[in-house]
Amino acid sequence: MKDQLMAIIIQVPLMGLLAGCADIPAPLRVSTKAVLTQQMHAAGVQIYRCRADKDDAARFEWLLKEPEADLFDHAGNKIGKHYAGPTWEAKDGSKVTGDVVARANGPDPNAVAWLLLSAKSTSGNGVFRDVRFIQRLHTVGGIAPSDGCNQASAGSEVRVSYSAEYRFYVNKP
Repeated sequence: MKDQLMAIIIQVPLMGLLAGCADIPAPLRVSTKAVLTQQMHAAGVQIYRCRADKDDAARFEWLLKEPEADLFDHAGNKIGKHYAGPTWEAKDGSKVTGDVVARANGPDPNAVAWLLLSAKSTSGNGVFRDVRFIQRLHTVGGIAPSDGCNQASAGSEVRVSYSAEYRFYVNKP
């Protein structure tokens, strides 16, 4: 698992450079009144729980419980973590919690969607203090299993490896 994680940490920045020229889907673009301040790579898991469908109790599905990932800078240094909320927390103690504003499928059909989130709340005086928008781009993996969720497995969880690039934006001064 550690070797896989390191491979992801190394591959994601390279993929980001290669895909950096690719267009970001229009719904995920940030206002021209915002400026990019941080770009981090995440490597971890998307945790899914098997539950009955809210509209049909006889049907079961994997629903996202939470992400659990480490955040890395371009040199591969761990600089924070990402978890339920969704929340991003830097080693300096600052945090930002987001609300999904828009989603779009990325080029990889086997990866979780790309997202645009707005900051719901921030805390601390560090790197996330003034964040207003977050983008999740260049995702790898992380989609829910297509099978294995049924009445017998209700309540069980699966951890699906994923990686992504997160970009953090503040309002222009």
